[in-house]
Amino acid sequence: MAKPRDSGFPSRDAIVAFIRAHSGEVGTREIAREFGLKNADRAELKRMLRELADEGALAKRGKKISEPATLPATLMADITGRDSDGELIATPAEWDEVESGEPPKIRIHIPRRPQPGTAAGVGDRALLRIEKPDDSEDPVYRGRVIKVIDHAKARVLGIFRALPAGGGRLIPVDKKQAGRELNIAKADSNGAEDGDLVSVDLVRSRGFGLPSGKVKERLGSLASEKAVSLIAIHSHEIPQAFSPAALREAEEAKPATLGGREDWRDVPLVTIDPPDAKDHDDAVHAESDPDPNNKGGYIVNVAIADVAFYVRPGSALDRDALTRGNSVYFPDRVVPMLPERISNDLCSLVPGEPRGALAVRMVIGNDGRKRSHSFHRILMRSAAKLNYAQAQAAVDGRPDDLTGPLLDPILKPLYDAYAIVKRARDERDPLDLDIPERKILLKPDGTVDRVVVPERLDAHKLIEEFMILANVAAAEMLERRALPLIYRVHDEPTLEKVHNLQEFLKTLDLPFAKSGALRPALFNRVLAQVKGHDSEPLVNEVVLRSQAQAEYAAENYGHFGLNLRRYAHFTSPIRRYADLVVHRALIRGLGLGEGALPDDETVETLTEVAAQISVTERRAMKAERETADRLIAHFLADRIGATFQGRISGVTRAGLFVKLSDTGADGLIPIRTLGTEYFNYDETRHALIGTRSGAMHRLGDVVDVRLVEAAPVAGALRFELLSEGRASPRGRKRQDVSRPQAKTQPGRSPRKKDRRPGKGKPGKSKKGKSWKP
Repeated sequence: MAKPRDSGFPSRDAIVAFIRAHSGEVGTREIAREFGLKNADRAELKRMLRELADEGALAKRGKKISEPATLPATLMADITGRDSDGELIATPAEWDEVESGEPPKIRIHIPRRPQPGTAAGVGDRALLRIEKPDDSEDPVYRGRVIKVIDHAKARVLGIFRALPAGGGRLIPVDKKQAGRELNIAKADSNGAEDGDLVSVDLVRSRGFGLPSGKVKERLGSLASEKAVSLIAIHSHEIPQAFSPAALREAEEAKPATLGGREDWRDVPLVTIDPPDAKDHDDAVHAESDPDPNNKGGYIVNVAIADVAFYVRPGSALDRDALTRGNSVYFPDRVVPMLPERISNDLCSLVPGEPRGALAVRMVIGNDGRKRSHSFHRILMRSAAKLNYAQAQAAVDGRPDDLTGPLLDPILKPLYDAYAIVKRARDERDPLDLDIPERKILLKPDGTVDRVVVPERLDAHKLIEEFMILANVAAAEMLERRALPLIYRVHDEPTLEKVHNLQEFLKTLDLPFAKSGALRPALFNRVLAQVKGHDSEPLVNEVVLRSQAQAEYAAENYGHFGLNLRRYAHFTSPIRRYADLVVHRALIRGLGLGEGALPDDETVETLTEVAAQISVTERRAMKAERETADRLIAHFLADRIGATFQGRISGVTRAGLFVKLSDTGADGLIPIRTLGTEYFNYDETRHALIGTRSGAMHRLGDVVDVRLVEAAPVAGALRFELLSEGRASPRGRKRQDVSRPQAKTQPGRSPRKKDRRPGKGKPGKSKKGKSWKP
């Protein structure tokens, strides 16, 4: 019961004390209820909470407020060393020191008899269960190891290059080690051949010459496999081989039969995917709603492969899938979450074959809003396998032999249903960033053919919106049944990032007046103002960098980017473990038969799973990005001295990062090569500004560059700037003066010594945080 309000507004100390007593559990609404505050007082409460957050007295995550530097009950941490008593000390694997200050220390408790997989050491990354520090003078948290995720890397990964006299050199694959070769004696080469990817143990150096190494393991040949992705797979320790038990379970699995399923084999569901899709796990169908009370409405069916029927909790297949967390997609291969017998056969919704599926039937009103939904375990038969361009061409009046008969009965109703769903989507106004995604196309020999930006078609948007609707329906159904699940969550931007964005937009005379709750519409209004202008790519990039990163969590704090209160991944259990958990929860909650979520699966246990698969997702994204960088660097390696047009994609004290327009390749222009003057780093403008000339090089500027150096193994490029800087406005405060520049004139090559390999190492693109729905 709320306390009666006294004559005065509650003090700051009273509010802070209440929040600390309920850290991470309360928001503005709960605080107002506790102190009996009416609507008229809410604005003052929000102002006070903002001040407390700015001062560091409070921290905010989604809509929940907590004491600062509060760690969650479960988190990923890196073990950094030992204290004076010899106990292991860890820090959070992800921690924003700018926003939250110095990362807290976690003292790891080691039980007398550790469970298998929990023996950790310095340099390891582990999933920990956290205990808050008590009120004593020791502020250190205590943690217990749930599972060791990554062991310390004591070896160097690289490409072996043979020498005529025997032995060879190791070219490290890590960009940070680019140019730091190792000498491999003939006796230490372990039979390695030129082009082999190898792991090497460092050997004590004599203090002069190249350090030495000893080949411990040959991991594969890039020359024979033509697979640059092999580097990322091994450097990020992405599992490739399934356990014998998992493979045995997959081979012994039998196709789903009707049994207790609903028979949907006559419903003309179709799959619509990219032309090179490796799996087909979602199918769609739409028809006009015959209900006279929903005139103009539609019924949309989304059927998803019934992976839970084959991958049972606690099985070998389940253990392997959780270790992977997700499939990893490279231009030349896929590292699947599940064996091909499951992903490409039993759970692939191929035309004409009966397949088990979990389907959601959604009734859509003529305003585009979902009125109701129901889930069904079915046996279906796909009517056709289409690709995006094929479906779009048919609707645009260019059907082929396959889509012609499907146009009126199947495709047109799908597009008509999408047209009304789009109305509700536009009213919801999710974050509408325009960041082109490039795709690398390979030749038969595995080298780059070309890089394209696929056209964004209505067919893409149709599938995307139907999948979002299905994901929302799954989250709503499980919440209604009070069942544990894994949410897909995306936090709102921090106050600091919003402030930095406001300051940047001021330099473009663009208003960003934040009043009330933060909503995607605020960012969309800014993006709409620059649509079609030269500054459009720049503003899209800066807005993207202001956003948080989406993740998985067992506790819901909404999806800011999609502007949804609840959201869960349901539509791709073949390639995402989170979706498999949601399928199991639906089967359990609705009594749909075998493969249900176990009764002992709780919010606490799913919190551990969510933390683990969030890490594997980021691992996959990094591996995919690094592979693209290496492929492009190989593609450009024989074009040293060529000129390209690009756009400045990052500005730092070290120099400018440039993304080439034709290939999307990223590279560094070191600050020392920009000219004959000092350059200021203006953080607000995202620019480097010459102190004498006022020439400004700004994020988003279109520039001409010359390729100076390429390091294909590391995936790194170095450029020379050929374009002049733009004139900068005078009178602004300049900050952070850089070191002196090399004595080169704009448009001329740097000095000869700068061209030598290893000098001014090629750079890595400065990537902003992004969210993926």
